[in-house]
Amino acid sequence: MNIAWWVLRWSELHPNKPAILFEDEKISYLELHERANRTSCWLQSLGIEKGDRVAVMSENCPEFLELYIACSRLGALFVPINFRLATLELDYTLKNARPRLFVFGGDYADMVLPLSQNYRRPPMLLARLGGQSISSEILDYRVETAPFQGQKPFLTRSLGPADPEEPHVIMYTSGTTGEPKGAVLSHRKTFFNCLNADIFFKLHFDDIMLIILPLFHSGGLFIQASPVIYKGATMIIHPRFDPYKTYHDIERFRVTKLLGVPTVYRALLRVEPDKRGDLSSLRVSAIGGEKTTSELLHQCKEAGFSLRQIMGQTETSILLWASEEESLRKPGTVGRPVFHAEVNLVDRQGRSVKNGGVGEIVVRGSIMMKEYWQDPARTEETIKNGWLHTGDLARKDEEGYYYLVDRAKDMYISGGENVYPAEVEKVLRDHPGIEDIAIIGVPDDTWGEVGHAFVIPKPGVKLRPGDVVSFCDGHLARYKWPKHVTFSDDFPRTSLGKVRKGILLEEYREKSSRLAAWGEDL
Repeated sequence: MNIAWWVLRWSELHPNKPAILFEDEKISYLELHERANRTSCWLQSLGIEKGDRVAVMSENCPEFLELYIACSRLGALFVPINFRLATLELDYTLKNARPRLFVFGGDYADMVLPLSQNYRRPPMLLARLGGQSISSEILDYRVETAPFQGQKPFLTRSLGPADPEEPHVIMYTSGTTGEPKGAVLSHRKTFFNCLNADIFFKLHFDDIMLIILPLFHSGGLFIQASPVIYKGATMIIHPRFDPYKTYHDIERFRVTKLLGVPTVYRALLRVEPDKRGDLSSLRVSAIGGEKTTSELLHQCKEAGFSLRQIMGQTETSILLWASEEESLRKPGTVGRPVFHAEVNLVDRQGRSVKNGGVGEIVVRGSIMMKEYWQDPARTEETIKNGWLHTGDLARKDEEGYYYLVDRAKDMYISGGENVYPAEVEKVLRDHPGIEDIAIIGVPDDTWGEVGHAFVIPKPGVKLRPGDVVSFCDGHLARYKWPKHVTFSDDFPRTSLGKVRKGILLEEYREKSSRLAAWGEDL
């Protein structure tokens, strides 16, 4: 169940098969195996041992995967880090993970250098990927690994992973609310995620997967890159998403499999039709990461991307999926459970919810995380009686298809009635003048809580709060209507484009406090 072993086996069976295409570079499975060996030897020379953490923050590149495979080989824990973090967020993540080594892209030196190194216990080594030399204390990854070319790491059963349940990766959640949590993912979880992705994508040895999602995220690393390696297929890696390059490479390399988030597909649809290229090679185009509208599904189908959907989270990876036909036949569904998982809906007392009722999605089986790193309290809140509680509220129909309602933490109670902001947002997104919207529950003296809508108007459109609220008339019960409206140019978002409602709530509280100090109302 070790991905490093998969690379080794493919290097023996099909040594010349392309594993990675990156810009003008073609890396075979034999070369990938040799590179991973080289990196493993370097890690051992630094004293990296089983159980140590190795953090990596870079754009998508072959070195990212070399480090991932090398850590898998040695039993070290790989910690991918979001390169879009602010310096304070990065500082928190490193303090929490306490890696022995932090490898970062040279372009991110300005983020890394301000970090205080005094608290590092044990000391943390720094290494850069590319860029100019910064300091004699910061190692150069490419220079440091070069002397180990052709060598193999020293391994015994006690050094590498001996049990599939041993930790493999610590992947930090997006942190839409509060501080990010480090989900500890085992080698077994990686393997069963690959099996689910194999079924979902109908993967074959001759597939060519285009990876435009960041590898620091579950979608890029566990739903695409790892399953591709498991099947001995080929991946094309883009450093960052570029819609024009995406179309170009689909046609040039005859890409067969693709995964994106709604933000990606909306950007692809904005490309002029005469610059899109030939999409006839695509056998599976998939979408996930956030709720998808029927309108987007139909637009993508017309453009040549017939989408099948996935739904999951860092703690579980793929959890639910729907085929292209099911996605269109049942508007709004996120599908049925993947093959290798048990999924259920439960109420607050942990009792199963009948079809049509709203409950929290829970899961158990080999795809669930082991725990949150160094956080037993939040682990206990999330894993109860062997079931992982996702925090997602959903309904299930008589055929077993799930429909997301909202995040449990986003739901608020107004006048004794449950209000799901996602339901209200769905209605208001049909307003001709609204580009995007996010609703949070805020305190109210009369109703306990009411909705506060943050609205991004479409370019050139002048909106008033009353225009937003009145649009709910005839579509929603009055208690669901937002009471307050704030217009914005953009929202704070995660790396996948999800709105960080926790930050919106903090901004609301700060503004409320300032106005209260002046004796004014919001």
